[in-house]
Amino acid sequence: MDRTVSFVGVRHHSPACARLVQRTIESLRPAFVLVEGPSDLNGRLDELLLGHQLPIAVFSHYRDAERTATSWAPLCDYSPEWVALREGRAAGAEVRFIDLPSWHPAFADRSNRYADAEARYAEATARLCAQFSADSVDALWDRLFEVEPEAGLAERLAAYFELVRGDADADDSDRARERYMACWVRAAVAAAEGRPVLVVTGGFHRPALQALCAEGRGEEGRGEEGRGEEGGGEEGAGSDWPEVPAPPAGAVGGSFLVPYSFRQLDAFAGYQSGMPSPGYYQQLWDRGAEQAADGLLRAVTDRLRRRKYPVSTADLVSARVLTRGLSLLRGHPQPSRTDVLDGMASALIADDLDQPLPWTGRGRLAPGAHPVVLEMVAASSGDRVGRLHPDTPAPPLVHEVTAQLTRLGLDRTGPVALDLMSADDLTKSQVLHRLRLLSVPGYRRVAGPAHGADPVFGERWEPEAPGPQAREAALIEAGAYGPSLAEAAVALLGERSRNAAEAAGAGTGADGLAALLFDAVLCGAGQLSGEILAALEAGVHDLRDLGTLGTTLATALGLWRHDRVYGVARSPLLAAVVDGAVTRAMWLVEGLHGGSGSGAGAGSGADPARLRALAAVRDALLHAAPLLSLTREDAIGLAQRVSRDPAAPADLRGAAVGLVWTLGGTGDRTAAVRAAADPRTLGDWLAGLFALARDEISATTGDDAGGKAGGDAGTDGAESVIDVLDGIVSELTEAEFLTALPALRLAFGYFPPRERERIAQRLLDRRGLRGSARALLRTGADPLLIARARSLEDDVTRLLDQYGLRGSS
Repeated sequence: MDRTVSFVGVRHHSPACARLVQRTIESLRPAFVLVEGPSDLNGRLDELLLGHQLPIAVFSHYRDAERTATSWAPLCDYSPEWVALREGRAAGAEVRFIDLPSWHPAFADRSNRYADAEARYAEATARLCAQFSADSVDALWDRLFEVEPEAGLAERLAAYFELVRGDADADDSDRARERYMACWVRAAVAAAEGRPVLVVTGGFHRPALQALCAEGRGEEGRGEEGRGEEGGGEEGAGSDWPEVPAPPAGAVGGSFLVPYSFRQLDAFAGYQSGMPSPGYYQQLWDRGAEQAADGLLRAVTDRLRRRKYPVSTADLVSARVLTRGLSLLRGHPQPSRTDVLDGMASALIADDLDQPLPWTGRGRLAPGAHPVVLEMVAASSGDRVGRLHPDTPAPPLVHEVTAQLTRLGLDRTGPVALDLMSADDLTKSQVLHRLRLLSVPGYRRVAGPAHGADPVFGERWEPEAPGPQAREAALIEAGAYGPSLAEAAVALLGERSRNAAEAAGAGTGADGLAALLFDAVLCGAGQLSGEILAALEAGVHDLRDLGTLGTTLATALGLWRHDRVYGVARSPLLAAVVDGAVTRAMWLVEGLHGGSGSGAGAGSGADPARLRALAAVRDALLHAAPLLSLTREDAIGLAQRVSRDPAAPADLRGAAVGLVWTLGGTGDRTAAVRAAADPRTLGDWLAGLFALARDEISATTGDDAGGKAGGDAGTDGAESVIDVLDGIVSELTEAEFLTALPALRLAFGYFPPRERERIAQRLLDRRGLRGSARALLRTGADPLLIARARSLEDDVTRLLDQYGLRGSS
């Protein structure tokens, strides 16, 4: 086995590793080149090698009843896997991908096939960084491999990966993949009949593959992943290739090539694998370390000068000298990436930095970075965007969307104004919303209805300029959801609905239900699938937060009552959601204890979200009663129990009283107000009352009610609510009034300005005063500040009197 097989362990997207692979193929002239990559693409290698402009990626998708997954396998000019494919084919070798397909459960937690295992061997790399005085794994890698002489590179790589794999524990997924890849190696050795075989995989897998093949344990993989059929369906070799696992019955999946960009490849943009600064490493691959350093310096200078940042010739000379000095000081035979970046930072940044330079670590660029640092990172990243060969197959969705946009006139530039009452414009709106939902760039909505009850009947969309490659890539990726735009949108809504239902059951992220419902309507609610409806109903029944439940109920009820655009008014789908939301909301209300106005008396403030939820329940009981399992009588009885529960929050008790009033319940209303006179909770209780029964109170506040007994219907001659409140507030001490004032102000905020003016006029009339009610609402300073100043003055006066310091005058 050792005489036949050569194992080359690589770091993904490493120019040094790519050169090693290239030289190995040239010298070895292998019969087979086996590459870590999805084995289900072996029949499409001609498509992969059509002549694309790199970077590109293999986008894979999978969906079944239990799991939805997508992943990318990016390739650029200096990716060792790409070089192995290209040079292996050019040398006449048979090239094969040997890893499990991307849909396989072994990749369930990965969105990137080439995600490095560095997190698992952090201890070993940390020791190496300390030994070589490197700030990060990337700086260490450059020091050991990218800028060192090529002589001995294979041995250094082998030693490095033996060390880091020795400290790491491979998980079950890695072991399954390695057993499967070992099957391919053994099959290739049998087919090669003594000719060389080259195996190119991530360095983390190299030691395990060598051990599996040397010990003859590759057969274990066949028992688990499937034995090959005679000939394996492959042309040329006639060997017993391992069988490529097929997705289970009923699953939907596939792979397509998509354009990729250096921005997507960059670790500073969140890429999980390989090397940061792809623009720099492209120069390193094309022109060597010295030219790459000069190119990066010029690129940064050009970007800074275009942004009017002063960069003098002296600064450039200083940056070059510092780069060379750092390279010598660190023992680098040629300038490395970090030498160049550190040298430029020292020469061009005179300010103190409040965060470490980003290339001293890994991960996304932190917010608030210095402008020069931002330009340095952007320059080293590069702006190259890949382009697919015109003959590259694309999923049906790409062609369907292109034809649809042309037919509807949406393939032109310029803003789009739509009248949603027009059938043609409504169709255009649905198409644009489906593209928005699938994250396909092109248009951005800047105006239109914001929710189900929004009385807006037009939309305006502005064109975006993402570039044709970004749009093409997004459409290919969206093709994972279905062959047509309508099917893809419904499939994505189904996925979102399952996620939203799970989040609701877990008590997290439940806000997505209302947005999901409105998005479904915007995309064409007539096509709502049973899966989406079932998930919405399940999510509503599992919601634990009254506020988010209220948002969903308000959206569904508004569409059911008022929709004149989307054709969903009186829809039985929405009716089911409304009914479930009302029942769940009232169940939550009765069980909600603590918080504002609990038995301890100290309030934590009214909760506007849950008050809006109860207002939505009120509207459903008043305007959609035939839909509901909960009767008006049962709702009144429940609300009365909550209103008398001392453990319930004060705002909820007030809202329960308001709900009883609006539903026609009987009782002494003024007595209910007087019972809530505690200054610590009065404002919160009133906020709940006003949120639910503002109209009932406003109806008795105007001129027609002034001075009348029995101003509130159903009170049998009692005073109006405002009159009772006036009496309660007038009897408060200064300290009690100051305690109650903030919450009182918030409570009266539920009245619009005209109604607040009528209340002010009522108070003037009660006192027999003449004056402007409007002037009372427009004080020269914040009323809270005035009240606090009054309280402070009273405290000072009492203190002066206590010590006899106030003069007789």
